Amino acid sequence: MCFSATANFTGSAVLGAIGIATMAEVKHRRELLFASLPCLFALHQFTEGFVWLGIHGKISQAALQGVAAAYVLYAQGLLPFLLPLSVLLIEPTRHRRSRMMYFLALGTGLTLYILWGLMMDPLQVYAHGHSIVYNNALTTTKPVAVLYVIATCGALFFSGFKDLVILGWLNMVGLIIVMLVMSYAFTSVWCAYAAIVSVVIYFFFRRSRGVRPVKYVLAV
Repeated sequence: MCFSATANFTGSAVLGAIGIATMAEVKHRRELLFASLPCLFALHQFTEGFVWLGIHGKISQAALQGVAAAYVLYAQGLLPFLLPLSVLLIEPTRHRRSRMMYFLALGTGLTLYILWGLMMDPLQVYAHGHSIVYNNALTTTKPVAVLYVIATCGALFFSGFKDLVILGWLNMVGLIIVMLVMSYAFTSVWCAYAAIVSVVIYFFFRRSRGVRPVKYVLAV
């Protein structure tokens, strides 16, 4: 989360509590990955708290590079794959899952490219405008950002669950706003926004607790 280590650690604690409550709503093994997203965002925000500490000289430079690499690995390297996969797994109807496969394929390709880019080019990390900038010459580009938006949001729009379609719109609008207003801190700011928006995931599980098991039984 932006602004300070304290904001990150506080946000992480809140998201962790929400994540635990979300996991308690799981009714089927296919829901585990999607339900775990708030917990993963909580861990992610916790990691960025240590990035702030490193930027302010409170931990060593070696430790700073390690936690910054871990943060970017999840934000850029894993989310484009994990998000469409989690949405595909939770979708009960075959024809909707087949449409989501395109976004999973795009996310997989993007993940492989970003992981390659992060290995080939050194990561630059610094604070700017109350946010953290994670810069990599191979992955911090507009074409990659556009593909990132498509991969992370696309599958949600084809979900049979209304709340997940709403989550897709919220994520896409947030991504576009961040790209236009704070593109220099795209990774940090959007991940903070997505972490907050992931609260929608809890309400999705809470509101659909009596519907999801039936949908899996009747899945076609």
